[in-house]
Amino acid sequence: MTERQSAKAAALAYVDALETADSTGILDDVGDLVAPSYQFRGVHPFNEIDNIAGVVECVWQPLNEALTSMRRRQDIFMAGPNIVDGSLWVISMGHFMGLFDKDWLGIPSTGKIVLIPFCEFLRIDDSKIAESALWVDIISVMKQAGLTPLPTSTGAEFINPGPQTNDGLLVDAQDETETEKTRALVDRMKADFTATYPGHITAATMVKTWHDDMSWFGPGGIGAAYTIDGFLNQHERPFRDGLDNIVFNGHVCNIAEGHYAGWFGWPNLTMTPSGGLMGLPACDRRVHMRVIDIYRRDGDKFAENWIFIDMLHWLLQQNVDVLARMRTISRPSE
Repeated sequence: MTERQSAKAAALAYVDALETADSTGILDDVGDLVAPSYQFRGVHPFNEIDNIAGVVECVWQPLNEALTSMRRRQDIFMAGPNIVDGSLWVISMGHFMGLFDKDWLGIPSTGKIVLIPFCEFLRIDDSKIAESALWVDIISVMKQAGLTPLPTSTGAEFINPGPQTNDGLLVDAQDETETEKTRALVDRMKADFTATYPGHITAATMVKTWHDDMSWFGPGGIGAAYTIDGFLNQHERPFRDGLDNIVFNGHVCNIAEGHYAGWFGWPNLTMTPSGGLMGLPACDRRVHMRVIDIYRRDGDKFAENWIFIDMLHWLLQQNVDVLARMRTISRPSE
């Protein structure tokens, strides 16, 4: 078994343990699968935790208790060496599904099915989970609960689907030639986009590495867009119009396998909000944005892109505490 396949096996054992454990036995079931030096990064309010017991207490146990019969419905599963430092990572992306029977993070329960968009990066070392990064779309959960935490988004908001091709679960080994094609396309796209700064990305730039009918699946608060023109009008231009002095800080992890690629940063971007984006006023401070990007290549261009942003952390830096707002509003009518 190759190192990449061994990493997938370790990650799947961890995923299975989380799914089959009851809320009181999670630590017992996953503790042996995690390295002693385990480190966790997560969206606000989880942030950074340096031990698995703390992650179980703050993240997995409350989520398991809030969602009856919670299941991880994966749409993308892949692994590869990190081009940043050579470490080996696995990506799991999809939705946590369950009955929203108990309040979670102050969000009122509905008793109905909920789908929580998630993406988790797992660093594997000696067949153990040595590090993980978990983004969950908390804004999406609020909206599914009937709340309106933010002004109207520029894109369309719904439960983002998985790959159109239904081939994102790369449990088996992939053709290394296809992996290298994906990696080369990622690098070419980054170079093209970097060359446009500080101006807007144009359709002429996009068409070099993206299909005209590309799909861009953004997070709650921003929404999704379809086609290059739709992406430019409904996300790219509002994003750059509302933010000044955007600085790219690099990635913690950047991998590719087969037709798929993904990365995250901590934070990826630093910026000064100039006002207007998501209905927010201008802010005179530098704020950070933690972002995940997942890509699907179709032929010689990208066809789909899934985006996860730690919206609560980004907003909190601008004195907008969305979770505090949730605690002050009444439960939506049933």
